[in-house]
Amino acid sequence: MTEDVTQLVEAVGAGDGAALKRLFEVVYDELKRIARRQLLGGGALTLDTTGLVHEAYLKLVNPERLELRDRSHFFVVAAKAMRQIAIDHARRRVAQKRGGPAAIAVTLDDDLPFESTSPDTLLRLDAALDQLGELEPRLAELVEMRFFAGLSVEQVAQAQNLTVRTIHRDWRRARAFLFDAVGSGA
Repeated sequence: MTEDVTQLVEAVGAGDGAALKRLFEVVYDELKRIARRQLLGGGALTLDTTGLVHEAYLKLVNPERLELRDRSHFFVVAAKAMRQIAIDHARRRVAQKRGGPAAIAVTLDDDLPFESTSPDTLLRLDAALDQLGELEPRLAELVEMRFFAGLSVEQVAQAQNLTVRTIHRDWRRARAFLFDAVGSGA
């Protein structure tokens, strides 16, 4: 299956629109897993995993703009699209409901990416991740790969052409930065 995904990613990179549709069909279950990670906690957003995957497909459907390097990069791009969609939904929800709940705990554990995905939490995390991206783009990409796409340390190391030890060290730095940026109340 990995080879099939790699071939499809290469075809998408060459501008084959039909390959993108087939790629989404082949990795649909994996994309739903990523969507579940992003929406863990459920009731906070008016978006379900199927809707998130389908919106991500619509966001990525233009293969001329889609430059993919490999299988891991595809999942990072898909996770980023899902993150953007979830953030847009959170912004709309917060705009409709001013004065939401106080700070909510967010952790960047290796096993559990979200303890809560309230709109307020997603917006604070998104802003912190954008800030990290300006200062340390590689660390922001690492967070995208681990936290949002759910890739293992080994998969990230391979995708970034770095050692596992370096990824562990960078992961600790990224988590510390995001914790500080989100605030001590969260």
